[in-house]
Amino acid sequence: MNRKEFLQRSLAGAAVVAAATAPVELLASCAPKKGKPELRLSFQEGTAPGKNLNEKFDYMEKLGIVGFEPGGRNLANRVTEIQNALKGRNIKLSAICAGFGGFILAEDPAVKATFDSTMRDIIAAAGELGSTGVIMVPAFNGQKPCKPHTRETREYLCEQMHELGEYALKHNTTVILEPLNRGECHYLRLVSDGAAIARDSKSAGVKVMGDFWHMKEETNDYAALLSAGEYLQHVHVASRGRRSMPGEDGEKDNYIDGFRALKEMNYPYYVSFECGCQGDRNVVLPAAVELLREQWKKA
Repeated sequence: MNRKEFLQRSLAGAAVVAAATAPVELLASCAPKKGKPELRLSFQEGTAPGKNLNEKFDYMEKLGIVGFEPGGRNLANRVTEIQNALKGRNIKLSAICAGFGGFILAEDPAVKATFDSTMRDIIAAAGELGSTGVIMVPAFNGQKPCKPHTRETREYLCEQMHELGEYALKHNTTVILEPLNRGECHYLRLVSDGAAIARDSKSAGVKVMGDFWHMKEETNDYAALLSAGEYLQHVHVASRGRRSMPGEDGEKDNYIDGFRALKEMNYPYYVSFECGCQGDRNVVLPAAVELLREQWKKA
């Protein structure tokens, strides 16, 4: 695929180019401004200290964390456990982080069949739990044999995502494409490309997310998130040097431009921790939460 053909299939073609190159002041003038969006923080299951979900949720509530992002592996068998742990809590399910077998762009029919069955099981469980969606990556670098990066593959992916999106809608949830950096993924690296695929899938059940760690591929955090528009359904956050807790990499850990985009979009979903921890979790984690809240105020 040459550059011209690629851009024709990007998010509104020229609009994507404009979003990537226009001054942020111009982008800001185009963004919808309404209401006062809140920073709704979420933790993945391994983020908070605790021996079980109840201990983790107690810790999260003390910090004002309102979202929980579990992994998708074996999720169908954990629905009752998670529902019981959430009763009476001010915590809801945010997204479900992958957990399926196989991958959607597999050349091997058996690997693709594994993806289809396991992904649908997770989607159904996500719907029962009231999750905003199930996160998926079309293919990691190490997943082979994989369909080539061609126009035909993109069309195939859109067709497959349409089917998944419609299935997700029947279960009152969505599927969320996650762009990754080139060290992990060869196919989908920009938020705008993920949004374009969501658009071309022609299903309201297909969305995209942004990840501040993976967004090193982007020219600008603000433009990247704004380019997703109505398709943005989830955001991951980590420190920007070692993928640790926000703040553990010092001045690198600046999310203000991205937060400004989320505010101007009136983004209603979650910003979820997906990161490791270098220091004492009981010290570093509250500091990370406070840092994000301070930067949200400045955005």
